[in-house]
Amino acid sequence: MSPFEQIIDILDREKARYRIVEHMAEGRSEEVSAVRGTMVSQGAKALVCRVKGIDSPAVLAVLAGDRRADLKKIVAAVEGKKGGFAPSELAEQLTGCAIGAIPPLWLSGDGLPVIADADFLAAHEEIAFNAGRLDRSVVMATEDYVRIVEPAVASIAAE
Repeated sequence: MSPFEQIIDILDREKARYRIVEHMAEGRSEEVSAVRGTMVSQGAKALVCRVKGIDSPAVLAVLAGDRRADLKKIVAAVEGKKGGFAPSELAEQLTGCAIGAIPPLWLSGDGLPVIADADFLAAHEEIAFNAGRLDRSVVMATEDYVRIVEPAVASIAAE
């Protein structure tokens, strides 16, 4: 099953409120938000970050598409020692998705811990994200995202 099919399966199984938007292949936040008809700040940017001192090889940090991640805040939120962005090859290996198409949820097994920015989750009733591929997006209810993914929530965006 492809990552896109896995995402739709999870959302259907969990009775999430969502819609699929088909568009030209695009991974950049500004461009894809215009195609989706959403604000850039609704876009869920999912970044794979390596953090030393925790049980997992990495974490999936989720924040608004128009914000930058603060690695020190991400490391502190998961009580790690040191962190950095995962190289593209590792991020793609861990998620099974191309950079720009990584969804803000884990698709299989125990997976990566997910940490979502508190301001991002509070800002909009719906979030949007590329759903495991660059030409399909999901726009879904934020409260359903939180219910299904159960991310750790902290302030992880840069000021």
